Amino acid sequence: MSATSLRLLPWTGPEGKPCYLAGDGCGYLSRIADGIESVQLGRAGELLGHAADLLADRETDAGELRFLAHRLIEALRDVKRVAESRGARLPEPADDGSGASDSSCG
Repeated sequence: MSATSLRLLPWTGPEGKPCYLAGDGCGYLSRIADGIESVQLGRAGELLGHAADLLADRETDAGELRFLAHRLIEALRDVKRVAESRGARLPEPADDGSGASDSSCG
């Protein structure tokens, strides 16, 4: 990441607006953001397992399903933000004029 690039952080500001960090990606706030992203991705994985269990249980009521839907929306929003942030930090592929993609992406 270049010194002038911005990193989308895994949290929003007080008004729900995105937060960005300028820097080289090696500082204290970058490490905090990395840790939060890891927690968010872990929670999303756990929630998927819980969702599968709830949906398999025929005794699950509408209130439980609504609660699950809200938590899934939150997790999906977090995972989407992590993907956007990480995708924006990927290096641009080298264009050698052949029309083929970089072999290191295979």
